[in-house]
Amino acid sequence: MKFLKNTLVLSLTTASLAIAAGVFAQQTPTSAPAQASARSAEHAKRMEQRQQRMQAGMEKHRHQLHDKLKLTSQQESAWKAFTEATKPQHDQKMMQSRADHQAMAAMSAPARMEKMLERSKERLARMQQHLDALKSFYAVLTPEQQKIFDASHQGMHDRMKKRMHDGMQKRMQHPMHDGKPMRMHEGQTPAPTTK
Repeated sequence: MKFLKNTLVLSLTTASLAIAAGVFAQQTPTSAPAQASARSAEHAKRMEQRQQRMQAGMEKHRHQLHDKLKLTSQQESAWKAFTEATKPQHDQKMMQSRADHQAMAAMSAPARMEKMLERSKERLARMQQHLDALKSFYAVLTPEQQKIFDASHQGMHDRMKKRMHDGMQKRMQHPMHDGKPMRMHEGQTPAPTTK
């Protein structure tokens, strides 16, 4: 009888351990590549949402500026040309940036520097296009409308500068990104955290 009781207890214990092992195996974390892929997809989703918020904010700003300027029907075509010429191309730039980033990792230092210089020239060319469009639009505005436009443009510049400054302060206080330390220049230390 005692033998039968011990066998039954041992069998139940073995079955319980087998079930627990199966449950544990299902709960083990995914492999490192799968986790990295999930983080990358999550990052891409956050970037897309950020771009959408920025685009919505820009459209709201343009709509408000349009209303403040009280454009005449003759000025509307210049406004449309200005907004089309200065419209950002986030989707195209994001896709190109991802591909370039991966390609640049395999480049030699001189080739990487040439690529960086090429990108800078492209940004300068876009800025020149924006400036040309701005000058064309600005020329059709009345002096009063120019003052309104100047004030709006300066306000946008000030807000952007503040956002960049605040973002840098935040990154310096929390120098970790995706579990990796933020790159710092020699002798630079992160700002102390206050908790």
